[in-house]
Amino acid sequence: MRIPRPQGIRTRIVVAVALVAVGAGAIAVTRSITEPPAPVTEDVAVTMPAGPAEPDQVKIDARLYLPQHTPAPAVLLAHGFGGSKDSVAAQAGALAEDGFVVLAYSARGFGQSTGQISLNDPDREVADARGLVDWLAARNEVEQDGPGDPKIGVAGGSYGGALALMLGGLDSRIDAIAAAITWNDLGHALFPNFGTIESPPPSTPAAAGYGGPGVLKRGWAGIFFGAGAGTAPSGAGADAAEPRPEPGPCGRFALEFCREYAAAAESGKPSQELLDLLRAHSPAAVAGAITAPTLLIQGEQDTLFGLDQSDATARQIAATGTPVQVRWFPGGHDAGGEGTRFSESATSRFLSEQLRGSGEVDEEFVFSLPGTPTDQGRPSYRRMTAADYPGLVADAPPTPTIDLALAGPASQSILRPPGAAPAALSAVPGLGSALSNLSAVGGPAAALVADPPGQSAAFATAPLDHPLTITGVSTVRLIVTAASAPGDAVLFAKLYDVSPDGRRTLPGGAVSAIRLPEGPEPHPIAVALPGIAFQVPQGHHLEVVVTTTDQAYANPLSPAQFSVALADDAGLLVPSVPATSSSRSLPIGPLIGIACILGGAALLVTIGVIRRRRRVAAEVDPAFVDTPLVITDLRKTYDNGFRAVDGVSFTVRRGQVLGLLGPNGAGKTTTLRMLMGLITPTEGEIRVFGHRVTPGAPVLSRLGSFVEGSGLLPHLSGIDNLRLYWEATGRPAGEARMDEALEIADLGDAIERKVRSYSQGMRQRLAIAQAMLGLPDLMVLDEPTNGLDPPQIRTMREVLINYARTGRTVLVSSHLLAEVEQTCTDVVVMNHGRVISSGTVEELTSAEGATELRVDDPSRAAVVLESVDGLGPVRLIEGENPRLRVDLGETDPAALVRTLVGAGIGVRGLSKTTRLEDVFLRLVDISDHREHDREDA
Repeated sequence: MRIPRPQGIRTRIVVAVALVAVGAGAIAVTRSITEPPAPVTEDVAVTMPAGPAEPDQVKIDARLYLPQHTPAPAVLLAHGFGGSKDSVAAQAGALAEDGFVVLAYSARGFGQSTGQISLNDPDREVADARGLVDWLAARNEVEQDGPGDPKIGVAGGSYGGALALMLGGLDSRIDAIAAAITWNDLGHALFPNFGTIESPPPSTPAAAGYGGPGVLKRGWAGIFFGAGAGTAPSGAGADAAEPRPEPGPCGRFALEFCREYAAAAESGKPSQELLDLLRAHSPAAVAGAITAPTLLIQGEQDTLFGLDQSDATARQIAATGTPVQVRWFPGGHDAGGEGTRFSESATSRFLSEQLRGSGEVDEEFVFSLPGTPTDQGRPSYRRMTAADYPGLVADAPPTPTIDLALAGPASQSILRPPGAAPAALSAVPGLGSALSNLSAVGGPAAALVADPPGQSAAFATAPLDHPLTITGVSTVRLIVTAASAPGDAVLFAKLYDVSPDGRRTLPGGAVSAIRLPEGPEPHPIAVALPGIAFQVPQGHHLEVVVTTTDQAYANPLSPAQFSVALADDAGLLVPSVPATSSSRSLPIGPLIGIACILGGAALLVTIGVIRRRRRVAAEVDPAFVDTPLVITDLRKTYDNGFRAVDGVSFTVRRGQVLGLLGPNGAGKTTTLRMLMGLITPTEGEIRVFGHRVTPGAPVLSRLGSFVEGSGLLPHLSGIDNLRLYWEATGRPAGEARMDEALEIADLGDAIERKVRSYSQGMRQRLAIAQAMLGLPDLMVLDEPTNGLDPPQIRTMREVLINYARTGRTVLVSSHLLAEVEQTCTDVVVMNHGRVISSGTVEELTSAEGATELRVDDPSRAAVVLESVDGLGPVRLIEGENPRLRVDLGETDPAALVRTLVGAGIGVRGLSKTTRLEDVFLRLVDISDHREHDREDA
């Protein structure tokens, strides 16, 4: 019963003001929610010459996407290596929805397009793209700058990004270029050599020299060339224009690439002919001719095409005065698709500004820094913005650098073992960013990426007095003496972040390959370390490590010895671009609207608090003050009409361990969230010890919970997480019962370690201990055994059972039905938002199913039981352990035993065979059928 209260004029005014504020905010941010119509598409096949002065033709398979309104600017969209027009369909559709005519196509040798792969040959792949521009120029839907000159931008990633740049350099009709995670010089990228004799001061953040023919990235090159050397051309589908010949050893690759690469793959060294060929098929060959504004997006997690590649392209384009925008993002070929949304949205914004806007190019330089991992172990990032990309424009100040002193033995001798085995493991193609953090985890995982003993020389800085942001390529000068076979003087350099406790992180997972000049004399070299965007925390130090092997590269197999020393007064030169943490800018209108909404919401919350305080006395039902939980007619309906919970009622009493069961989508978690006051029911009520549950209700202090994530802070230790959680409750420290919680967690010395280093099972145990702080009268746990091994599950079972024996109550939601059967005293089964069954575990399992009888003479016992009235089917199970399986129906088991004994048959055992899982599945199946019948009606 509610206590009536007067409605003061002041309250009415405040409510009115709040509603007006919320309404104004809603008006300010309201946008049309009408879904735009899907773009109209048209599949086309465009024929192109196979090559200069060649009579044959190739078919280019393409798909045209038309926006709602035409004519409109066009975008030619190229795909990555191994992809096709289908692999960029989502991006093409999004660009069409943004108002562009989009032509996505499969490059020759990919998808349904015919022809051989020539790696962006200017006379073949790039000529195909120019032909597609001609094709778009003839379309009425495309806006034109002049006769045969469409208003057009070109975009692509990786293989498609290089095509976009090369087309921009060879076709003056291109009005805008957006290229992502691609190369500048493919020879430098696949055969890097980051050791140079001369080291001029770098002007841009990721500038790196090239010391001549380098070391093959065997892992990446194998994937790159293997993708085009399959046994069946991907274009030879059912709708191919004509039968295509079976490929030879080169697969779909043009013969010139196949021969040169095969030789390089065997030796690990490129010929000058191969380097010249790869450069001619790279943006480096035409970048100086690009006049269209260009966006370069490069991944910070990319051991294939590092930051140095986009840096070189940016310098070459900017040297002619063409505006360039550079962005680094937390993605790349090692990121497994992460960051794609950033790349595609940046591309769309850039093309919109260039083709439909003012045409100005934003000079800001945007990059991302890794942050603290989330509670689930996922990486997080901070977006940083600098005024510009330093050193890019003539006469602009160069990139700021910091010179850090290095220390180490004067000269260190390292060996390359015969066969180059064991070899150091720094990166696996596509997994570089994942492996880079293994050493920081510790234990066996760290051993996988540890540098083999005797193969590495190390030089370290002092611990940092303050955090250091590294943005680009660091350099170090070394003096190296090699005793090796001619051409086999190969080393690898990397830069570690080392924590005070010795844990090492290899940012980006990349290393710099070095091929030394010939000769036994000492060689002074400047080494460009991998380009990274990374913040080194205060107290950590940096470590430059030079190794003789690396599994990602073609290591010479002959044994060798090297002497490595720092050059005189050499330090570690680190680029550090001043930047501020940023977020995407918002229009003023939405900002004002959001402010109004927040202000109005704050007023409404204040009103709600006042109203709650006035009705506290009316929210207690004396009949239930000793009952932990009473849920009555609970319903939750969302704005879209979906009813997640529909009339749920049940009671949980002291000393019970109640299992809340149901398939996914049954409404369990929604019910628990309402129980904890996180969301408000649409109808019905929840009472905890007689108090009605509302958001922030004081009675919730008697409830401990672990539902939908623990909220553990990964940068704090386990014990600090527990202390911080308890401090946040505002209750005295003496009531925390911390010792009991630590005993439950059973983490030993690991309780002092940071949570980011915990396994899933350790996090789970710590979260349950956190829920038990203060030994709450009612504890709610959602999937408490996730991540626990069998011994830990057994321990947790005992903890929960003993916890309930003290008079407290436990509510457990779990899918592990066998564990529920052993742990819980009672169960409530939900499906489709309703309670479909409840009772004790024994009641549910004994209500149905067969009973097994072990008797002296099973065959005669079966005959005797057939004459018993009301007994269900009797089945004889033969074998090594013969027994009877009987459906008791309404028959009393004791009467059944008396009948058998009276017939002279000894009964050795009687047991139920029904498991809780069987009962659960049957109940859910019946419920599903009833729900379907209800929907059909």
